[in-house]
Amino acid sequence: MKNTVKLLLLFVLAGIFMSACVSAPNNQGPATTGPKDPNRKIKIGFAMATLKEERWKRDHDLFKKHCEELQVECLITIADNKSDKQANDVENLLTQGVDVLVIAPQDATQAASMVQKAKAQNVPVISYDRLINSDNLDLYVSHQVPLIGKMQAEYALKNAPKGNYIMVYGASTDNNAVIMSKSQLEVLKPAVDKGDIKIVQDNFTTDWKPEEALKNVENALTQNKNDIAAVIASNDGTAGGAIQALATQGLTGKVIVTGQDAELAALQRIAKGTQTMTVYKPIQPLAYGAVELAIKLAKGEAIDAKDKIKSGSMTKEVPAVLYEPIVVDKNNLMTTVIKDGWATYDEVFKDVPEDQRPKQ
Repeated sequence: MKNTVKLLLLFVLAGIFMSACVSAPNNQGPATTGPKDPNRKIKIGFAMATLKEERWKRDHDLFKKHCEELQVECLITIADNKSDKQANDVENLLTQGVDVLVIAPQDATQAASMVQKAKAQNVPVISYDRLINSDNLDLYVSHQVPLIGKMQAEYALKNAPKGNYIMVYGASTDNNAVIMSKSQLEVLKPAVDKGDIKIVQDNFTTDWKPEEALKNVENALTQNKNDIAAVIASNDGTAGGAIQALATQGLTGKVIVTGQDAELAALQRIAKGTQTMTVYKPIQPLAYGAVELAIKLAKGEAIDAKDKIKSGSMTKEVPAVLYEPIVVDKNNLMTTVIKDGWATYDEVFKDVPEDQRPKQ
């Protein structure tokens, strides 16, 4: 009888031991991407590259606002245009246990290692606005970047079909700038081949700095004796630098200047006639959409991404949600940015005499 009891005890202890082994924690991280505690708030990490441009401040504020509206926790870091700082920011966000990571990369290639670290911890990653060179992305959320470059080049070509062109690209470390430059050149190529236009200068601009664009355009003006028909500037900051260079030569309003982001300063220049156009990318749908998609990924829900994109060193396409941009010039300021509440009538036309302003 005693031996029987001992055997039973041994079987019970063995069962307990086996159970403990099966339920031991997995050091490789959770098997699903959703939060472990269903009652805990979802935690979204947003690693931003910069807040220097006006548009990025809008992204920041709208992203944070929508997180609050949807009652999810939001941790936002700013890298101040420093790749190493952004890498540290991402490390810290992962340490704080974010359920999903959103990255607006400073350097598209270097950010791939940040994606890899997140994925090693089973944290899904969204590349926001700027595309990261990584096949491991869960999603890319942005505007239709190739279309932006196409819009700028088509607008310039329509309004200045002949003459010398200056190309002011964005940062070479930013995939968007590279994609846009290719789209711009594809549009211009037939006119270049025919000899109708000549690209006399094309430079990438470190960190999209207006002061660097200013210097490059100054040099191009000097080398070509001010004989310039158009400056295709890839965003409003670089457009502002280009316009400074044109202003010193008395050429503002005489040279086509493109832009992107619909910054207030650019809209004011368009109203005055010193900048010709900008590409308006409504930020609210982008920021709100990114928050909502991040929540879905955190919950492990399916994403309906109709688009796909591939660029740089990527070997395969990744799912993408892309919003459509809008060309804005002097003719449609009222029906686009002002109608949408992006900027007010008084802000946009503050430097335009009242008798020259459009009726409200």
